[in-house]
Amino acid sequence: MDFLLNENSSLKIFYLMKMNKRKGFRSCSVHSINKIRKQKCELNHLYKELHRDPVKFQKYFRMKIDTFDYVLHKIKNKLITNWTNFNKCPINVDEGLAITIRFLTTGSSYKSLGFSFRMGPSTVSKIVVETITAIWEILQPIHMKDPTESTFKEIANEFYLKWNFPNCLGSIDGKHIRVKCPVHSGCKNSYSIVLQAVADANYKFVTIDVGEYGKQSNGGTFKASSLYNLMESGRLNIPPGTTFPSTAITVPYVFIGGEAYPLLRNLLKPYSKNALDAEKEYFNMRLSWARRTVECAFGVISAKFRLLCKPIETSPETAEKIIKAICILHNTIIDKEGFDGCYEEIISKLPNISGTRHNNRPTNSASLVREAYKIFLCKNRI
Repeated sequence: MDFLLNENSSLKIFYLMKMNKRKGFRSCSVHSINKIRKQKCELNHLYKELHRDPVKFQKYFRMKIDTFDYVLHKIKNKLITNWTNFNKCPINVDEGLAITIRFLTTGSSYKSLGFSFRMGPSTVSKIVVETITAIWEILQPIHMKDPTESTFKEIANEFYLKWNFPNCLGSIDGKHIRVKCPVHSGCKNSYSIVLQAVADANYKFVTIDVGEYGKQSNGGTFKASSLYNLMESGRLNIPPGTTFPSTAITVPYVFIGGEAYPLLRNLLKPYSKNALDAEKEYFNMRLSWARRTVECAFGVISAKFRLLCKPIETSPETAEKIIKAICILHNTIIDKEGFDGCYEEIISKLPNISGTRHNNRPTNSASLVREAYKIFLCKNRI
C-alpha cells in the first residue's frame, strides 16, 4: 500500500478521502450552495417582506408578529453564541427560531428545510433541538406555571362561567402522537408517545405529562403519570372541598375525564352506558360538553402544528421535547393573541370522544361524589 501511495498521488488522495469519510470528516466545511445562504436562502428574501405584511406573516409562522418577537426576545439570551472568525456566515437566533417554527408548523423534514434555508440537515437538526429546548425551559415557568390553590380556584370559576360545570379544575385526556420507530427497536413502522394533558376553560394546558408509550389505555397512562401520583399523595395543591353554587352542599373539587379513566374522589368520569337512566344520561352529556375543552386544545395544536399529523422522524427523546415545545407555544399564543376565532370551525367539527371502556372499580366515596354532581346538574339544567 505504501508503494502504491508513493507511486500514484491520485490514489493517495483517494485513500485519504476514504479514510476521512470513515472517520466522519467532511471534504469541505460548508457546501458551495450553502455558502451564499445570506443572499439566496428563503428566509433572507421573505422575512423582511413578511414583517411588513402581518396577515402573510401569521399564515407563514402560524402566529402574529408580536408573538414571534416576544418568543424571540425571551429565548435570545439563552441561544446567543460567541462566534469565532471561523464562522464566515453565522446563524442568528431569529433564523434559528424561524426554522424551528417552520419545522413545527409544516412538518417538513430536516433535509427539505435545509434546501429552503441553505443549511445542512445536521445543522437544521441541531438548531431545532437547541431552540425547542430553550422554548420549553424559558416559557414554561411563564405560560404553564405549576398550579397553586389559587390557580385552581380561578380555573374552577372560569369553568363554571363558560361551561356551567361547577368546581372543575380542568378536563383531562390523552393524545397518541406517532413517532417513527428507532433503528433496531423491533417495530415495523411507527409507535406512539402519549401526551396526557389537563386543559382549562380557555383551551390552555394546565399541566402535561409526556413520555408514556401508546400500548396502554388513557386510564393506564394516567395511573403511570406524575399527575396521578401527586393527586393520590395529596401534593397537587387541590383546594379543600367547597359548596355547590347557591347551596350548602360541600363537595371536593374535581377533574373530568372520559370512560377510560378511573373514578376517584377528585376525578369524575361518565356513567357506564349499560344502565343509563335519564338523570345519568343528562350528567354524561354535561360532563362530555365540559370535557371538550381538552379535545379542542388537541384539535387546535394539530391544526396549527402540522408536524403532529404524521410520524415524527426523530429520536423518542427529541420527540418528547418537540411535543412539550408545541404545548407551551400553544399556551403562549393564546396568552398573547387570545383564542383565534378561526378555530371555532375546528371545535364545532370535533367528535364527541368518550374514550374506550375500562373496568375501574370506584371507591364508595368517589361514587358518592359523582352522585352529588349528578343531582346538582340535574336540578340546575341549562
